[in-house]
Amino acid sequence: MTEFFVHSFSTLSHGLIGYAIPFLFVLTIVVFFHELGHFLVARWAGVKVLTFSLGFGPELVGFNDRHGTRWKISAIPLGGYVKFFGDDTEASTPSAETLAAMSAEERAGSFHHKKVGPRAAIVAAGPIANFLLAIVIFTCLFTFFGKPSTTARVDKVEAGSAAATAGFQVGDVVTAIDGTKIGSFSDMQRIVGTHAGDKLTFTVKRGDSLVDLAGTPELREVKDPFGNVHRLGVLGITRQTAAGDTVTERVDPATALWLGVKETWFVIDRTLAYIGGVFAGREAADQVGGPLRIAQISGQVATIGLAALIHLAAVLSISIGLLNLFPVPLLDGGHLLFYAVEAVRGRPLSERAQEMGFRIGLGLVLMLMVFATYNDILHLAAS
Repeated sequence: MTEFFVHSFSTLSHGLIGYAIPFLFVLTIVVFFHELGHFLVARWAGVKVLTFSLGFGPELVGFNDRHGTRWKISAIPLGGYVKFFGDDTEASTPSAETLAAMSAEERAGSFHHKKVGPRAAIVAAGPIANFLLAIVIFTCLFTFFGKPSTTARVDKVEAGSAAATAGFQVGDVVTAIDGTKIGSFSDMQRIVGTHAGDKLTFTVKRGDSLVDLAGTPELREVKDPFGNVHRLGVLGITRQTAAGDTVTERVDPATALWLGVKETWFVIDRTLAYIGGVFAGREAADQVGGPLRIAQISGQVATIGLAALIHLAAVLSISIGLLNLFPVPLLDGGHLLFYAVEAVRGRPLSERAQEMGFRIGLGLVLMLMVFATYNDILHLAAS
């Protein structure tokens, strides 16, 4: 037992040193734009912004702008916040006594004295900024690096696999799955990987003919080049890439934007499908990761290149945007839930009800953090 913890601590310490810089780079980009969304819409709505902080805890460095906002970097780089005039805490919870004592001029710049519409817009702006950031990043990557693709050709069929059962043959080229056009081998992998156990219809070009094959991907544990284990649907098809097989298609900015939107929606769709699968018992919750896993992946991806790290920032931005939209008090989605109730009732929930909601939300967030960190430590110890 002692040796296990010594090995785990050694692995963790060594990994964190190598992963810290890429992790902070990625997280800072994502958090900055999330909070910038809140900040810009608040300024537009006439709300006075007291603090714009990257990180939590004691201030390391900062300055005041001409509007009186304190911009700062804090000691704990695991998030950030924007504090509005009228907020009692960084979680945007108000103090009834403070709000009641405000003058008419102060109320004009108070977040909590705005109508429910502007407040909801300010809160929703953070996650929306995350989605827009991802679209911009994907668009830039497609514009400047193009869209690489490899023909979805079958070079090998694993004996006894789902592909063999379906009747795939060497030389087949997959052109569509369930009517969806397949432009590359990676397109096929995405669909197959996320449809384990689902019967799919593959349209393949075999010689001069088109043939329809029915196959059901098997759920397997697959290791990526860094040794991380993922549970994916697998057919049992291999593509052997030779020189010149991969073609990079140059795309115009408008096409790149459309591809960026599609890529963003793909990540949203697959994330929600995974979460739904966890609650339904179809997916394993051990894939849920926290800061340590993100740090590890950031360090690994950074070895590939800056473009890959920026791509990871886009994926993480989408994940944080989605997480914040969950209807859990303390998160943006929890605030939006309270505002929806307020819009229906014509008046806000009582201060006690909101306080209880935030306590429950804090408990849920802490439980998720502990669970994710536990998964991270087990994952790092096993690697």
